[in-house]
Amino acid sequence: MKSVRTEYLRPAAAEDVPALLALRAEAEGWLRTKGTDQWSDPETGERAISKWRASIDEGRAWVVVGERDEVLATVSRGPVDRDFWTDADRPETALYLYKLIVAREASGQQLGTRLIDWMSRLAALEGRTWVRIDTWRTNTGLHAYYERLGFEHVRTEAPCHRRSGWLAQRPAGALAMPDDLLPVHPTEGQSVGAATDLGVPHQRG
Repeated sequence: MKSVRTEYLRPAAAEDVPALLALRAEAEGWLRTKGTDQWSDPETGERAISKWRASIDEGRAWVVVGERDEVLATVSRGPVDRDFWTDADRPETALYLYKLIVAREASGQQLGTRLIDWMSRLAALEGRTWVRIDTWRTNTGLHAYYERLGFEHVRTEAPCHRRSGWLAQRPAGALAMPDDLLPVHPTEGQSVGAATDLGVPHQRG
C-alpha cells in the first residue's frame, strides 16, 4: 500500500535562511564527491545570506518541509539571466527556475521532480510557454537528469565570467509525476491532507 506523504510546500521565510545555507553547503560537499566542479565556489557569509533574504523578501523562494517542519528541499524563480537568454528567446514567455536543492536525507523521494512539476503548473497558470533552466556546463549528469524529466537542450553559452550556461526548457504544464503532486501549506484551520495541491504564493516586486 502506498504510504501517506507528509511533506508539503510553502513560501520560504526569513527564519529558513540557516536551513537554506545548510542545504547549499551539503550540496556543495556532495557534488565534490561526484567528480564535478559545480558549486566549487562555496556560497558563504553575508553575501549568501543577503541573496537568500532577497529571494524570500521578493516572494521568489519556496521550501519543502517534512513532518517535523524540517526543510527538505528548496526552489526559487527569478528574472531572465541576460548572460544566456536573448530577445530572440522571447524571455517573457518563460518562468526561470533556480536554486533547486534537495537534502541528501530526502534523496529518493522525488522531491526535485515534484518541485519542477509544481513550477511547471505555476508557469502554465501564469500563461507562460516554458520553464527554463541554466546549469553548470560541465555537469553532464545533471544535464541527463533534466533531459529525463522532459527538458530539451536549447544551446550552451559560455561567457568567460560564468560557469553555468547549459540552457534547457520544458513546456509549461508538462508533468513528470502527475499522480504525486506536492501539496501546499494548508491555510489556518486545515490539515495538511486537506490542503489544495496548488496554492500559488503571489510574487512581490
